[in-house]
Amino acid sequence: MTNNKIIAELKKKAQQVRIAIIKMLGEAGSGHPGGSLSATDICTALFFHEMKHDPSNPSWDERDRFILSKGHAAPLLYVLLAKSGYFDESHLATLRKYKSILQGHPASYLTPGVEISTGSLGQGLSIAVGIALAGKMDKKDFQVFTLLGDGELDEGQIWEAAMFASHKKLDNLCAIVDRNFLQIDGNTEKVMSLEPLKDKWESFGWKVVEIDGHDFSEILGAFENFKNNYKRPFLIIAKTVKGKGVSFMENKAEWHGKPIKGELLKNALSELRMKGKNEHE
Repeated sequence: MTNNKIIAELKKKAQQVRIAIIKMLGEAGSGHPGGSLSATDICTALFFHEMKHDPSNPSWDERDRFILSKGHAAPLLYVLLAKSGYFDESHLATLRKYKSILQGHPASYLTPGVEISTGSLGQGLSIAVGIALAGKMDKKDFQVFTLLGDGELDEGQIWEAAMFASHKKLDNLCAIVDRNFLQIDGNTEKVMSLEPLKDKWESFGWKVVEIDGHDFSEILGAFENFKNNYKRPFLIIAKTVKGKGVSFMENKAEWHGKPIKGELLKNALSELRMKGKNEHE
């Protein structure tokens, strides 16, 4: 398949993922749309192009691992897992309901394909580092990917893990920062300034690239770059738009964890379906 065809397929898939996210959040009447939609494109590329995994065998020893460190973006992970075939898509309508396999944050003991329970911010990178180190020690040929929120970088444990990963030269580890510049309390630079973010990670010994997190050509290029074996951990700073795809949500911190319902739900679905139709005609 040519690169153009791959990108066209990924764009189509990402639009389906966004629609499914909004539908399931509408059914639940709660959840986190903003950060789920901002990371949709890069995670769609991961699950449907980049990662080596087998939905029929979630515990396959040689699978690549994905750790959703920003666990509140669980709707995104659930849709990716369902559309990959880890469980039936009918479960998406049960999000946050009693006895559902899909709770408000990922629970590895409930949901096939979820590597680790997450939700307490700042811990996912440490977990990913541990798995990557274990892979090295066991001489396993798998990669470890983890998605971090930019607001999550306020947590001190992130930087301890960054230092350790560099010390251990974990070149099988790829961390992705969903850099949408918004967290629940507002602009990241006003809450706790992160810039110059690239310089900070590089000073910790990481190979760092910055990309447009909604440009599939740049996303795929970054994952190719990760394979260049820099003998150190790899970070992708993916510049994104919070609430990407739904115009009234875009770049609005209030949609970090706000329920969507009624006319707004209808409008969001209508807009996403129209965009999908226009892009693929």
